[in-house]
Amino acid sequence: MKTVKVYGPGCKRCETAEAMVHAAAAKLGIDVQIEKVTDAKSIAMAGVMSTPGVSVNGKLVHAGGLPDADKLERWLSA
Repeated sequence: MKTVKVYGPGCKRCETAEAMVHAAAAKLGIDVQIEKVTDAKSIAMAGVMSTPGVSVNGKLVHAGGLPDADKLERWLSA
C-alpha cells in the first residue's frame, strides 16, 4: 500500500489533486492511503512552497498547481 499526502489549505485545487490521486490509484489497481495535510506549518516543513503538494511514501514529488495525470500514475506505480 502506498501512502500519499496531499498538502494544501483545502482549496478547490487541493480537492482536485486528491481526486486525481484516487482516480490514478483506481486506474492502476493500487491501494493508497491518502492523508490531507492542511496545517500551514506542516505544509512548510514538508518543503511545499506552493500548493497543492503531493508526496508518495514520504517523498515530495509535486508542488504547485495540479499534477500531470501521467506523472501521477508513474509516481504511484514506482
